[in-house]
Amino acid sequence: MKITAFNGSPRKKWNTATLLEKTLEGAASQGAETDLIHLYDLDYKGCTSCFACKTKGGKSYGKCAIEDDLTPILGKIEENDAIILGSPIYFGSVSGEMRSFMERLLFPYLSYGPPPRSLFPKKIHAGFIMTMNATEEVMEKYGFSQTPTLNRGVLHMIFGASELLLSFDTYQFEDYSKMAAESFDPEKKAKRRKEVFPQDCEKAYEMGVRFAKEMKR
Repeated sequence: MKITAFNGSPRKKWNTATLLEKTLEGAASQGAETDLIHLYDLDYKGCTSCFACKTKGGKSYGKCAIEDDLTPILGKIEENDAIILGSPIYFGSVSGEMRSFMERLLFPYLSYGPPPRSLFPKKIHAGFIMTMNATEEVMEKYGFSQTPTLNRGVLHMIFGASELLLSFDTYQFEDYSKMAAESFDPEKKAKRRKEVFPQDCEKAYEMGVRFAKEMKR
């Protein structure tokens, strides 16, 4: 059993990364081989619309033809029994690095059909962990709540199964007094960090356990 997590946050020891690590801990507790890849450590671009992955009879049909730091990682995706994507929400969407990664990962496996279908050779579990400074109410107010649902839908279409874990109203800074962030109440943020974020960590751990158990079947 193998599961790989991809951190789309520039921070390696904060909200998104912590939840991904908890997920992998859960999977490892059930005997899974785990790996965590920090996307910001890699040098790569998003899709360049070369359409080599869509060229009939081409050597890159169903595969991304771009050569960069992402190439060997994409080449090993099919070895996984599950994958977990993690990203903070920036301006209502995933981070730039995660978006570029998703374009390179998912588009080659999408057959235009008819009907549209997945070229991924097997069914695996896919999870998406999203963290955001905003509350659930703010996400809904500004129409950002569609982002998780849309991303989950794409993962489901390509890999066959997917689920979401959303962590709202996260703690952004170690010291709010040093930051221009007067719109936020540091005490409320700290209280939520202490009381709610551990619950999100537990949910992440349980996701890893659940994925590993499913992989055993």
